[in-house]
Amino acid sequence: MKKTLVALGALVLAAAPAMADEALAKAKNCMACHAVDKKVVGPSYKDVARKYQGDAAAVSKLTTKILKGSSGVWGAVPMPANAAVSEADAKKLSEWIVNLK
Repeated sequence: MKKTLVALGALVLAAAPAMADEALAKAKNCMACHAVDKKVVGPSYKDVARKYQGDAAAVSKLTTKILKGSSGVWGAVPMPANAAVSEADAKKLSEWIVNLK
């Protein structure tokens, strides 16, 4: 019983950061243009994760794109800068995105 509770607790803790960062994406209005697993205005977060897979600088690149905006990477629609997102939150979002499977 104790091992089961420990395993369950570890599972909850492992899932908590993913849920928290999706909640952060919702709170910062990122989900108006993105979704986890489908294209909306911008690419899905899973597509972004695949694009940057294996790129050691992915978190840094995505953090900059979140903060300053981007254009031409995913088509003609530009991503605006997100002044309401702090650098720490942008980094947290970037880490969450690149770790999506």
